Parts: sequence; C-alpha cells; structure tokens
Amino acid sequence: MSGQRHSFVVALTGGVAAGKSAVSQRFETLGIQVYDADVAAREVIAPGTGGLQAVIDRFGDQVLDARGQLDRAAMRQRVFGDDVARRALEAIIHPRVRAWLHEHAHADRGPYCLLAIPLLAENMDHYRWVDRVLVVDAPEALQLDRLVRRDGIDEALARRMIERQASRTERLTLAHDVIENHGDEAELDRAVSQLHTRYLALAAAAR
Repeated sequence: MSGQRHSFVVALTGGVAAGKSAVSQRFETLGIQVYDADVAAREVIAPGTGGLQAVIDRFGDQVLDARGQLDRAAMRQRVFGDDVARRALEAIIHPRVRAWLHEHAHADRGPYCLLAIPLLAENMDHYRWVDRVLVVDAPEALQLDRLVRRDGIDEALARRMIERQASRTERLTLAHDVIENHGDEAELDRAVSQLHTRYLALAAAAR
C-alpha cells in the first residue's frame, strides 16, 4: 500500500432499489465519509467546469437551462434511444466521476471511507485500486416492489430498469462483503455495525 494512502477504501454497490442509501446513511452516522458517484456526476458538470463546457461543445448550448446549468430532462431526451449520443455523454462524464472519486478517497483522513458506485460491476476495471467491495443485495421481488412504490412506475418498467443493470451474480462475484437487505431495520443496523468493526481493523492493519 502506498505511503500516500491515508484512507482504506471500500466501494459500495448494489442493484437499483437494493437499499444502498440506507446502508450509506448508517455508515455516515458512524462518522464514515461516503463519496457518492451520483453527487460526483453533478459536480463534474456544474457551471464553470470543464465537464460542462465539454457537454456544450458536443451537444450545443440548447442543453442548458435558464440558469446556465445542464438541463437534465432535455439531456435525457437528447440521448434517449441514441446510443452514439449516450456514449458521447458518458465519455465526458464517467472519466471525470472516476477522477473525482479517486481524488476524494485519497484525500480522506478518516480510518476508512466508502465510495457509493451504483454501476461498479459495469466499470470494475476502472476501480481496481479500491481495497474492498461491499454489495448490498436484495431479492428481485423486493427490488421490484420498492421501485414501483418509490418511482411511481409500473412493474414492467421496473423490471426493465433492473434488467438493464449488471446481474446479481455479476455483482456478487465482485463482493468481499455482502449485506442482505430484506427491509429489517434492526438487521441492517447490526450488519453495518459488524462491517464497521471489520473495516476499522482492516484499515488499521493496512497502515
């Protein structure tokens, strides 16, 4: 391990509606910093960034709203069903998100930190530098039910959203640790507490 590394890095992932946020919040309550890829994706294309300028250069300034920010709804419409446009947008955002997460993880001064990366399984080659992978897993029937209720969508769309992601098997293959999230809050508290103890010990041993 590099002498410059100050924090042990755990990548947290899981399928859509598996309960990643609930797990992240519990680690944050224990004083652990969580760096979220979704937050990074907004930061790297905020007004004034090179990321936003790259989007404008590629797609034109009609993708901006009245405040000069990226109009996310317009952008979604622009890339929906257009694989070339979607890949072009991803080529701008994804490397910047990875750099943002890397920078924040290596600057972290806690005993360890978490990176919340929903699409980790799809992009694992870019995250070989993390120390450990934690997968939040939930039965597909529960994911479907949560998605339908959370997003107000029908089951067919919810199923398509799940199918578009890496499979449970692909995610679990990467996992060093798994939290089975069946919706029991006390069970989730216990699982996070046990992992916190384990990560503190691993981080201490890695120093």
